[in-house]
Amino acid sequence: MKFLFDIFPVVLFFIAFKVYDIYVATAVAMAATFLQIGWAWLRHRKVDNMLWVSLAVIVVFGGATLLLQDETFIKWKPTVLYWLFAAALAVAALGFRENLIRAMMETQVALPEAVWGKLLASWIAFFALMGALNLIVAYNVTTDAWVNFKLFGGIGLMLVFIVLQALMLARYIEDKKSP
Repeated sequence: MKFLFDIFPVVLFFIAFKVYDIYVATAVAMAATFLQIGWAWLRHRKVDNMLWVSLAVIVVFGGATLLLQDETFIKWKPTVLYWLFAAALAVAALGFRENLIRAMMETQVALPEAVWGKLLASWIAFFALMGALNLIVAYNVTTDAWVNFKLFGGIGLMLVFIVLQALMLARYIEDKKSP
């Protein structure tokens, strides 16, 4: 359910683009992100920091897209978001000696320290590469193809990456059943 909640604005952006245009889709994505914040607040009385960052980025880049009537800004939004995530993970690790991936996952899984480091490095690399890939697609294909990539390619690559991470982590998860 959290995954569906997280991709809600992207799906609405895709639908609005297919029915209308990039500017309506941008406004819809902005409104959907505000709705996400409201829903999260009503449901949990708190909002994840990543959702606040996402809101700030969509407001800035979506707002610039609408104000200047230039789709370039909304095309940069995923890259900026991915690179902010990569930077936050890297700065926390290098500047504060804090592995944010571990902080999010350590209650669900116990891993050796070296594996936590590999996991962190892989997420930083994934976000950095996804940001670059978004720009490559945005500047080399039509807006329609970019929108398709944003939904199917971006989410598809994220799912593949998560499955690969799960397979890598599976060897460290102990079976609690007795023989």
